[in-house]
Amino acid sequence: MTSPTIVLVHGAFADAASFAPVTRMLLDRGFRVVVPAVPNRSLLGDSAYIRSVVEEIDGPVLLAGHSYGGAVITVAGAAENVVGLVYISGYALDEGESLGQLQGGFPDSDLASNLIYTPFPIEGAEPGTDVSVNVDAFPDIFAAGVDRDVAEVLAVSQRPLAALAFGEPAPVAAWKTKPGWGIVSSADRTINPDVERFGYQRAGLRGVIEIDAPHLVMRSHPAEVTAVITDAIAELG
Repeated sequence: MTSPTIVLVHGAFADAASFAPVTRMLLDRGFRVVVPAVPNRSLLGDSAYIRSVVEEIDGPVLLAGHSYGGAVITVAGAAENVVGLVYISGYALDEGESLGQLQGGFPDSDLASNLIYTPFPIEGAEPGTDVSVNVDAFPDIFAAGVDRDVAEVLAVSQRPLAALAFGEPAPVAAWKTKPGWGIVSSADRTINPDVERFGYQRAGLRGVIEIDAPHLVMRSHPAEVTAVITDAIAELG
């Protein structure tokens, strides 16, 4: 099989730059990499957008999704040219399940009490609600393990997630037909690590590793994340 293009899908409260260290390592090893900007407006809309990016790529694609990006690749991964999924501190939703439902089965993480809700205008409709992380809490909860100066920049440049995304059920679960791998961040304060473990076990992922790392594991442990991605490609042959 032709070596797949690696599409890195960021999560909520972050952007494509959250993958910068891993992106650099993959490029240095000669892989083709695409790191699209996720709109963070709705699970269905975001998944449709990422799927459209994937389907424009000639040849096979390995999708790697961080956090909310895991939910996105669960749906977008149904694209025919997707050959594998890598979940990085992510949500592996089941078909018909929403983020809120999966998270609701476990105790809240420290993030829950540090979320900010802000209305935003929608032309011709009622205002929507943006969800973001309290800027003061962001470095310790969302970006723990990242250099403080960098974390403070990430805090003020975060991409909010529309509240709509939390309640939308996944119309498909690509892990039912595509092989998958997973990384659990065992020191995660943004997603309860048990949410990650449960989703991965239910999905029957081929390989799951635990890293004693915070939520932004691809920032704090880029070499380990890169290794999971490249090992998945090697296993795919």
